[in-house]
Amino acid sequence: MNFNNVRFERSFGTSAQLTPSTAPEVAFSGRSNVGKSSLLNKLFNRKGLAKVSQTPGKTATINFFDGDGVTFVDLPGYGYAKVSKSEKARWSELIEGYFNQDRPFALVVALVDIRHEASELDENMIRFLREADLPFVVALTKADKLSRQQQMKQKAALKRQLALGDDASMVVTSSAKGDGIEELRKIIRDAVA
Repeated sequence: MNFNNVRFERSFGTSAQLTPSTAPEVAFSGRSNVGKSSLLNKLFNRKGLAKVSQTPGKTATINFFDGDGVTFVDLPGYGYAKVSKSEKARWSELIEGYFNQDRPFALVVALVDIRHEASELDENMIRFLREADLPFVVALTKADKLSRQQQMKQKAALKRQLALGDDASMVVTSSAKGDGIEELRKIIRDAVA
């Protein structure tokens, strides 16, 4: 799979608009401002493919990208406080509606900011993925803000907090430096093979 060939396909604002999919899907989830768009751009080696903003909550739709027979799905961020209750409800419906459909889920990349404890919403997402028996990897973002020693300490703490066993995949990543990107690409390739 050539990650450089990924292209934007379409966006949807409600789960009712989602079209059926036959290609394996790799979904990216995480709270607002976790660095999802930056990670996608680094993964695809493209600067502006996924829209990056300094303002959390800019991804308000489900965005689909196509790449070599695999569909990459950028889900709206969760937990951003500065939007209306109706907008939060729409995002929630969109994410839940996506996961409640019969889709070819190959992998969910659950993004968590390595600099902090996982939020309650992060814990809920990991719990949901586990209970739904969906294959997932936890990508710890913004690692360039910590020393290697701090990264390892935080990785261990987050693994405990999220109750991840030894078989769970967890990748330390940095969109700024490219750390962990090749490892994440390998995990994705293996998941869709």
